[in-house]
Amino acid sequence: MRLRFLLWFGMRKHSEKFSVKPFEKGLRGAGAGPLRWGCRGAAPAGGSGAAPLKGGKKIKVTAAGKAGIIKSKRNFAKKGMKHVHYLDNSATSPVLPEAAQAAMDAMTSGFGNPSSQHRLGGAAARLLKESRETIAAALGAQPGEITFTSGGTESINTALFGAAFKNRHQGRHIVTTAIEHAATRNACKRLESEGFSVTYLAPDADGQISAADFAAVLREDTILASIMLVNNEVGSCLPVEEMGAILARQCPGALLHVDAVQGLFRVPLTPKKWHCHLMSVSGHKIGAPKGVGALYTQQGVRLRPYLVGGGQENGMRAGTEPMPAIAAFAAACRVRAAHLQADNRHVAGLNAYLRAQVAEKLPWAVWNGRSGVPHVANLSLPGCKSEVMLRVLEGEEVYVSAGSACSKGKESPVLKAMGLDHARIDSALRISFSPDNTREDVDALMAGLQKGAGMLRRQPAGAKRA
Repeated sequence: MRLRFLLWFGMRKHSEKFSVKPFEKGLRGAGAGPLRWGCRGAAPAGGSGAAPLKGGKKIKVTAAGKAGIIKSKRNFAKKGMKHVHYLDNSATSPVLPEAAQAAMDAMTSGFGNPSSQHRLGGAAARLLKESRETIAAALGAQPGEITFTSGGTESINTALFGAAFKNRHQGRHIVTTAIEHAATRNACKRLESEGFSVTYLAPDADGQISAADFAAVLREDTILASIMLVNNEVGSCLPVEEMGAILARQCPGALLHVDAVQGLFRVPLTPKKWHCHLMSVSGHKIGAPKGVGALYTQQGVRLRPYLVGGGQENGMRAGTEPMPAIAAFAAACRVRAAHLQADNRHVAGLNAYLRAQVAEKLPWAVWNGRSGVPHVANLSLPGCKSEVMLRVLEGEEVYVSAGSACSKGKESPVLKAMGLDHARIDSALRISFSPDNTREDVDALMAGLQKGAGMLRRQPAGAKRA
């Protein structure tokens, strides 16, 4: 009881600092009572107090959860401040209320260790099993093929080091691309220092890499290929299905790892169709908390564990499973799966609207890459240094990035590999959408970009400012 009170009190104090509003305008009609928070919206008081999820499951929203859940950028702006326009969802996404409630339930009423041999442990074990089934369905996999990790980086490292050392007696050649996430890029650099040979495939100016280029670098001693599904900076989709078929045909003993961190609920995940042996995903890109991810390992493939200890996760990842994060990840998957088509149509509409606005109001701006998914767009405004433009936009409560959050402000290796000149790289901005964004967010972004361009862009004397 003391723990529950402290959690409730802390969340109540937290909620006093932030504005928690209805999810959608008009959800509460005239004369309706106070709102109860539920899945993807709210219900008037006196209703069920719970909302159904896929599979008939419900998440009961408690008073403490209602006070502490933060829906999206509309809800984490401080009272009295402008609305927050958050367009950096490739870096991380706001936690969905369903995910937050699932985590709270697992921390309070369902706090048992899933390895414990008593009732509370059994309840936690059942939650772990159900969560694994939900996430496996989202990945096009079987539950036994899913290992829970701390996120995309751990999943990628587990896959690459495990696969490289598993097959090192067959060869030491690895194929990847020059536009991979830092987790893959730096893992490959370490493997090079340990005696492996790595080929980094260069993209074209649109951020694409062809299956033919992939086939051309395969060798008899190739044991592993690691390819990202969706690039995190320009949104390009790589042809992993074609690459997987080529690898299976030319190097039948090699393993294929796919980094699907940016692809989860953006494109269908079909690892078996791709001849994929290993696939990495992360929870915080889809509305789950940070600190949880998963690694798909095809049935029959055994890797050397990255972490050893008590034998959890079928011996693949030791350590007590973080049930609040895992339960939240599963809840986020249920929400995203239930609204997948509508959400993707909505995001595609926002992307098209942004491009139309840029063409009209900033016709001198340049798009980078040929985006394969509408969730990510990369735009350069020559003459406007991105680091300064970010500060201008932040002053308008508009949040985008200058590239991967993991690069921490360094020059983008992705744009550099694409052969872009310094002026385009130095002025590049990544805009990344979630289903919770609106046209209002795009309008605020455009107003901020126009303001920043007017302040920063050097133009010939007498030229009209953009």
